[in-house]
Amino acid sequence: MEQIKSLLIKDTTREERERIVAESVGSIDGLCDGCSPGLLRMYEDYIEGRRELREINGEFRARYMSGAAGPDRSGCGFTE
Repeated sequence: MEQIKSLLIKDTTREERERIVAESVGSIDGLCDGCSPGLLRMYEDYIEGRRELREINGEFRARYMSGAAGPDRSGCGFTE
């Protein structure tokens, strides 16, 4: 497997970004515990080249710290 030197949108293809997210999240099918589909939706803007990972992760951390609603998750006991 080829190692990616940069995670920036300008330095990656859509397929590489999809692979980066899939490898980071784990089970892309969401078969493990039902959490992956929500995480994949969260990273859709990165995969499609609209927002960088640091923006998405920063927004998620800000919501987590503030208690604001984040992406929907199912099957994990996570409720808003």
